[in-house]
Amino acid sequence: MDLRGRDFLRELDFAPEEWTYLLDLAAFLKSAPRGGGRLAGQVFALLFEKTSTRTRCAFEVAAYHEGANVTYLDPQGSQMGHKESVADTARVLARMFDGIEHRGDDHEAVTLLAENSDVPVWNGLSDLWHPTQTLADQLTLREVTGKPESEISLAYVGDGRNNVANSLLVGAALIGQDVRIVAPPQLQPAPEIVAEARRLADASGATVTITDDPAAVAGADALYTDVWVSMGEKKSAWVERIEWLMPYQVNAQLMAQAGPQAKFLHCLPAFHDQGTAVGRDIFTEFGLSELEVTDEVFESDASVVFQQAENRLHTIKAVMVATASPEVVELA
Repeated sequence: MDLRGRDFLRELDFAPEEWTYLLDLAAFLKSAPRGGGRLAGQVFALLFEKTSTRTRCAFEVAAYHEGANVTYLDPQGSQMGHKESVADTARVLARMFDGIEHRGDDHEAVTLLAENSDVPVWNGLSDLWHPTQTLADQLTLREVTGKPESEISLAYVGDGRNNVANSLLVGAALIGQDVRIVAPPQLQPAPEIVAEARRLADASGATVTITDDPAAVAGADALYTDVWVSMGEKKSAWVERIEWLMPYQVNAQLMAQAGPQAKFLHCLPAFHDQGTAVGRDIFTEFGLSELEVTDEVFESDASVVFQQAENRLHTIKAVMVATASPEVVELA
């Protein structure tokens, strides 16, 4: 599969066999010795308008493993959007770097970078999509279920209209999975996102369910949740989100409804205790020591969140190798 020179902006830009190749390549690279050198001599720009732990570390370590170097630009590290347009920034960086990663608010920004650059551009997160996360999630599901993609069922529970839910919905529909978004009516995916998922499902045989009934988790191979207030949203949003979403907290009772086989996934960070400043603030204001997931579930044997976090490295490595390597990687 030749993806050299391709951008990686959203799941919708890939055919099912291309997406599956990226998963296969990630599994291959995960099992291979470090230091493949497939990107030797290359240098990548990492543009971060939003802070990050997993995404930044995964891009940096993946590049180093394959022989590349990176330049990290934090929100104050470039003039993009301030004194220089996104399009002009792209044309400058493309003359110096072999690939550009972007993590920011507006999906239009990463799209403009791609349109104005002749090197691969990778979406590390935007307001609409989080495709590197979806790849890691699907690799994790493959590993923990031992099932082919078309036999895996996933129930996402909570805020169903954020970038993670959008990408999970479309990504699962792309490769034929049973995907369920379980969310209150106010927080279900946008109609246009659901329409795209159903279009893909018609071709792949996927099952797409959008519901406000927590009982829909029954029989799912995995339950997935995310924080209830995303980066960039106002602190005041917590009041209504807690009211709407407490019935969708992933707790022992909900896991039991899914069944004994169910695993727990979370893209992290998670508010499962008071070990964070935000968690302590929530406890002070609302008296809640746990939010989207209980500590009991987060620390249980069903939880695979740290395996999932590690897989950000392997799947991002696959994206960079597939799109920036001078040679196509043949899988053994």
